[in-house]
Amino acid sequence: MGVPIVQAPVRDVTEKEIAHYREHGWALLPGLVDPGFVAGLRDRALERLAARREAFRNSFVDQAFGQDRDIAEHDEAFRALALSPGLGRNATRLLLGVQNVRLQVTNLLIKEPEDGNGHGATVFHQDFPWMPMDRSAMLTIWLALDDVSADMGSLRFYDRSHLYGPLGRSFVREGDDALSQHPWLKDLEVSPPIDMAPGDATVHSALVIHGAPANRRDRPRLSFTVTYFDAASLYTGAPYGQTDDLGLKVNEPFDHPLFPVVPTS
Repeated sequence: MGVPIVQAPVRDVTEKEIAHYREHGWALLPGLVDPGFVAGLRDRALERLAARREAFRNSFVDQAFGQDRDIAEHDEAFRALALSPGLGRNATRLLLGVQNVRLQVTNLLIKEPEDGNGHGATVFHQDFPWMPMDRSAMLTIWLALDDVSADMGSLRFYDRSHLYGPLGRSFVREGDDALSQHPWLKDLEVSPPIDMAPGDATVHSALVIHGAPANRRDRPRLSFTVTYFDAASLYTGAPYGQTDDLGLKVNEPFDHPLFPVVPTS
Protein backbone atom coordinates (compact mmCIF):
# COMPACT_ATOMS: atom_id res chain seq x y z
CA MET A 1 0.00 0.00 0.00
CA GLY A 2 2.94 2.31 -0.46
CA VAL A 3 4.41 2.16 3.06
CA PRO A 4 7.70 0.31 3.43
CA ILE A 5 7.58 -1.64 6.68
CA VAL A 6 10.88 -0.43 8.02
CA GLN A 7 11.87 1.55 11.07
CA ALA A 8 9.54 4.52 11.00
CA PRO A 9 11.33 7.84 10.28
CA VAL A 10 10.76 9.86 13.48
CA ARG A 11 12.80 12.88 14.54
CA ASP A 12 13.92 13.48 18.13
CA VAL A 13 12.03 16.07 20.14
CA THR A 14 14.04 19.14 21.10
CA GLU A 15 14.88 20.38 24.59
CA LYS A 16 12.63 23.39 23.95
CA GLU A 17 9.71 21.10 23.09
CA ILE A 18 10.34 19.02 26.22
CA ALA A 19 10.37 22.15 28.38
CA HIS A 20 7.12 23.39 26.81
CA TYR A 21 5.42 20.03 27.35
CA ARG A 22 6.40 19.85 31.01
CA GLU A 23 5.37 23.44 31.74
CA HIS A 24 2.15 23.60 29.74
CA GLY A 25 1.02 19.96 29.62
CA TRP A 26 1.16 19.82 25.82
CA ALA A 27 3.45 20.74 22.92
CA LEU A 28 3.34 21.09 19.15
CA LEU A 29 5.83 18.82 17.36
CA PRO A 30 6.05 19.95 13.72
CA GLY A 31 7.47 17.43 11.28
CA LEU A 32 7.67 14.67 13.88
CA VAL A 33 7.21 11.87 11.33
CA ASP A 34 8.42 11.88 7.72
CA PRO A 35 5.56 13.04 5.43
CA GLY A 36 6.29 10.28 2.89
CA PHE A 37 5.76 7.60 5.52
CA VAL A 38 2.63 9.37 6.72
CA ALA A 39 1.19 9.44 3.17
CA GLY A 40 1.22 5.65 3.18
CA LEU A 41 -0.45 5.59 6.58
CA ARG A 42 -3.16 7.87 5.24
CA ASP A 43 -3.93 5.44 2.41
CA ARG A 44 -4.21 2.56 4.88
CA ALA A 45 -6.38 4.67 7.18
CA LEU A 46 -8.87 5.48 4.44
CA GLU A 47 -9.20 1.81 3.52
CA ARG A 48 -9.85 0.74 7.11
CA LEU A 49 -12.21 3.58 7.94
CA ALA A 50 -14.32 3.28 4.79
CA ALA A 51 -16.20 0.32 6.22
CA ARG A 52 -16.72 2.01 9.60
CA ARG A 53 -18.38 5.26 8.57
CA GLU A 54 -21.88 3.81 8.70
CA ALA A 55 -21.44 2.33 12.18
CA PHE A 56 -24.06 3.23 14.76
CA ARG A 57 -23.05 5.98 17.14
CA ASN A 58 -24.13 4.56 20.46
CA SER A 59 -21.93 6.49 22.87
CA PHE A 60 -20.92 10.07 23.60
CA VAL A 61 -17.45 9.28 22.22
CA ASP A 62 -18.91 8.02 18.94
CA GLN A 63 -20.74 11.32 18.52
CA ALA A 64 -17.42 13.19 18.69
CA PHE A 65 -15.26 11.07 16.37
CA GLY A 66 -15.00 7.67 14.73
CA GLN A 67 -12.23 5.36 15.85
CA ASP A 68 -10.44 2.13 15.06
CA ARG A 69 -8.91 1.17 18.41
CA ASP A 70 -5.75 -0.93 18.63
CA ILE A 71 -5.00 -0.28 14.95
CA ALA A 72 -1.38 -1.32 15.56
CA GLU A 73 -2.62 -4.82 16.41
CA HIS A 74 -4.08 -5.13 12.92
CA ASP A 75 -1.77 -3.12 10.67
CA GLU A 76 1.99 -3.60 10.48
CA ALA A 77 2.77 -0.06 9.32
CA PHE A 78 0.97 1.55 12.25
CA ARG A 79 2.63 -0.96 14.56
CA ALA A 80 6.05 -0.10 13.14
CA LEU A 81 5.41 3.54 14.04
CA ALA A 82 3.92 2.89 17.49
CA LEU A 83 6.83 0.65 18.49
CA SER A 84 9.53 2.72 16.79
CA PRO A 85 12.60 3.55 18.89
CA GLY A 86 12.12 7.17 17.85
CA LEU A 87 8.72 7.48 19.50
CA GLY A 88 9.83 5.38 22.46
CA ARG A 89 12.84 7.62 23.00
CA ASN A 90 10.73 10.76 22.68
CA ALA A 91 8.14 9.54 25.19
CA THR A 92 10.75 8.70 27.81
CA ARG A 93 12.41 12.09 27.38
CA LEU A 94 9.12 13.98 27.66
CA LEU A 95 7.97 12.17 30.82
CA LEU A 96 10.00 13.34 33.79
CA GLY A 97 11.95 10.63 35.61
CA VAL A 98 10.77 7.77 33.37
CA GLN A 99 13.29 5.18 32.17
CA ASN A 100 11.07 3.17 29.79
CA VAL A 101 7.51 3.30 28.50
CA ARG A 102 4.91 0.73 27.56
CA LEU A 103 2.48 1.05 24.69
CA GLN A 104 -1.01 1.55 26.12
CA VAL A 105 -3.25 1.97 23.08
CA THR A 106 -3.22 3.06 19.46
CA ASN A 107 -6.17 4.61 17.69
CA LEU A 108 -7.06 5.65 14.18
CA LEU A 109 -9.42 8.63 14.40
CA ILE A 110 -11.76 10.27 11.93
CA LYS A 111 -13.89 13.35 12.50
CA GLU A 112 -16.41 13.67 9.70
CA PRO A 113 -17.57 17.14 8.60
CA GLU A 114 -20.20 18.62 10.91
CA ASP A 115 -22.74 19.18 8.12
CA GLY A 116 -25.11 16.32 7.48
CA ASN A 117 -24.49 13.27 9.65
CA GLY A 118 -21.04 14.35 10.75
CA HIS A 119 -19.39 14.36 14.14
CA GLY A 120 -19.74 17.13 16.68
CA ALA A 121 -17.21 18.72 18.98
CA THR A 122 -15.02 16.62 21.27
CA VAL A 123 -15.84 17.88 24.75
CA PHE A 124 -13.03 18.98 27.00
CA HIS A 125 -11.79 16.12 29.16
CA GLN A 126 -8.82 14.37 30.76
CA ASP A 127 -7.61 10.91 29.74
CA PHE A 128 -6.18 9.66 33.03
CA PRO A 129 -9.32 9.32 35.22
CA TRP A 130 -10.28 6.19 33.26
CA MET A 131 -6.96 4.43 33.67
CA PRO A 132 -6.02 1.50 35.96
CA MET A 133 -2.43 2.65 36.44
CA ASP A 134 -1.05 3.76 39.82
CA ARG A 135 0.69 6.84 38.40
CA SER A 136 -0.16 9.49 35.86
CA ALA A 137 3.09 9.48 33.86
CA MET A 138 1.26 8.99 30.56
CA LEU A 139 1.09 10.91 27.31
CA THR A 140 -0.58 10.76 23.92
CA ILE A 141 0.97 11.69 20.59
CA TRP A 142 -1.68 12.92 18.11
CA LEU A 143 -0.36 12.68 14.54
CA ALA A 144 -1.98 14.41 11.56
CA LEU A 145 -2.30 11.98 8.63
CA ASP A 146 -3.43 14.71 6.24
CA ASP A 147 -3.64 18.49 6.25
CA VAL A 148 -5.63 19.36 9.38
CA SER A 149 -6.57 23.01 9.68
CA ALA A 150 -7.79 24.40 12.98
CA ASP A 151 -11.38 24.54 11.68
CA MET A 152 -11.27 20.80 10.98
CA GLY A 153 -10.94 20.07 14.68
CA SER A 154 -7.27 20.01 15.68
CA LEU A 155 -6.85 19.68 19.43
CA ARG A 156 -7.04 22.57 21.90
CA PHE A 157 -5.58 22.43 25.42
CA TYR A 158 -6.25 24.25 28.69
CA ASP A 159 -2.79 25.51 29.47
CA ARG A 160 -1.16 24.07 32.61
CA SER A 161 -4.34 22.22 33.59
CA HIS A 162 -2.21 19.09 34.12
CA LEU A 163 -0.94 20.70 37.33
CA TYR A 164 -4.31 20.20 39.07
CA GLY A 165 -4.32 16.39 39.12
CA PRO A 166 -7.19 14.06 38.14
CA LEU A 167 -10.43 16.04 37.75
CA GLY A 168 -12.92 13.28 36.97
CA ARG A 169 -14.37 11.35 34.05
CA SER A 170 -16.19 12.69 31.01
CA PHE A 171 -18.15 10.92 28.23
CA VAL A 172 -20.28 9.19 30.88
CA ARG A 173 -23.46 11.27 30.79
CA GLU A 174 -24.82 14.49 29.34
CA GLY A 175 -23.09 17.65 30.52
CA ASP A 176 -20.17 15.96 32.24
CA ASP A 177 -17.40 17.67 30.31
CA ALA A 178 -14.53 19.07 32.37
CA LEU A 179 -15.67 22.69 32.00
CA SER A 180 -19.15 21.91 33.32
CA GLN A 181 -17.70 20.05 36.28
CA HIS A 182 -15.00 22.66 36.97
CA PRO A 183 -16.03 26.14 35.75
CA TRP A 184 -12.83 27.62 37.21
CA LEU A 185 -10.90 26.00 34.35
CA LYS A 186 -12.16 28.81 32.14
CA ASP A 187 -9.77 31.14 33.96
CA LEU A 188 -6.87 29.26 32.34
CA GLU A 189 -5.58 30.15 28.89
CA VAL A 190 -6.51 27.94 25.96
CA SER A 191 -3.90 26.95 23.40
CA PRO A 192 -4.17 28.79 20.06
CA PRO A 193 -5.82 27.20 17.02
CA ILE A 194 -3.32 24.96 15.26
CA ASP A 195 -2.99 24.21 11.54
CA MET A 196 -1.15 20.94 10.93
CA ALA A 197 0.48 19.32 7.91
CA PRO A 198 0.89 15.56 7.44
CA GLY A 199 3.55 14.37 9.88
CA ASP A 200 2.98 17.20 12.37
CA ALA A 201 1.90 16.11 15.83
CA THR A 202 0.85 17.36 19.20
CA VAL A 203 1.69 15.62 22.46
CA HIS A 204 -0.34 15.98 25.63
CA SER A 205 -0.25 14.74 29.18
CA ALA A 206 -2.99 12.36 30.33
CA LEU A 207 -3.84 15.03 32.93
CA VAL A 208 -4.20 18.03 30.62
CA ILE A 209 -7.74 19.15 29.76
CA HIS A 210 -8.18 18.92 26.00
CA GLY A 211 -10.88 18.81 23.37
CA ALA A 212 -11.58 19.73 19.76
CA PRO A 213 -14.19 21.71 17.85
CA ALA A 214 -16.36 20.15 15.18
CA ASN A 215 -14.98 19.70 11.68
CA ARG A 216 -16.29 22.62 9.63
CA ARG A 217 -14.63 21.68 6.35
CA ASP A 218 -15.96 19.42 3.60
CA ARG A 219 -13.58 16.49 4.13
CA PRO A 220 -12.79 14.25 7.10
CA ARG A 221 -10.10 14.96 9.68
CA LEU A 222 -7.70 12.00 9.84
CA SER A 223 -5.28 11.34 12.68
CA PHE A 224 -3.44 8.56 14.48
CA THR A 225 -2.88 8.53 18.21
CA VAL A 226 -0.53 6.47 20.33
CA THR A 227 -0.47 6.52 24.12
CA TYR A 228 2.51 5.54 26.27
CA PHE A 229 2.83 5.14 30.03
CA ASP A 230 5.61 4.63 32.54
CA ALA A 231 6.76 1.01 32.30
CA ALA A 232 7.15 0.98 36.10
CA SER A 233 3.42 1.62 36.60
CA LEU A 234 1.52 -0.93 38.68
CA TYR A 235 -1.97 -2.27 37.97
CA THR A 236 -4.59 -0.95 40.41
CA GLY A 237 -7.41 -3.30 39.47
CA ALA A 238 -9.76 -0.42 38.62
CA PRO A 239 -12.44 -1.54 36.13
CA TYR A 240 -11.38 -0.77 32.56
CA GLY A 241 -12.50 -2.56 29.42
CA GLN A 242 -9.01 -2.95 27.99
CA THR A 243 -7.64 -4.74 31.07
CA ASP A 244 -10.57 -6.40 32.86
CA ASP A 245 -10.08 -9.90 31.42
CA LEU A 246 -6.30 -10.04 31.00
CA GLY A 247 -5.43 -11.69 34.28
CA LEU A 248 -3.26 -8.79 35.43
CA LYS A 249 -2.35 -8.85 39.11
CA VAL A 250 -3.03 -5.89 41.36
CA ASN A 251 0.10 -4.02 42.47
CA GLU A 252 2.24 -5.67 39.80
CA PRO A 253 3.53 -4.26 36.48
CA PHE A 254 1.64 -4.53 33.19
CA ASP A 255 3.61 -7.53 31.97
CA HIS A 256 1.34 -8.58 29.11
CA PRO A 257 1.75 -8.72 25.30
CA LEU A 258 -0.81 -5.93 24.91
CA PHE A 259 1.53 -3.54 26.76
CA PRO A 260 5.01 -4.09 25.30
CA VAL A 261 7.95 -2.05 26.50
CA VAL A 262 8.91 0.22 23.60
CA PRO A 263 12.57 0.23 22.50
CA THR A 264 14.51 3.47 22.64
CA SER A 265 17.44 2.56 20.39
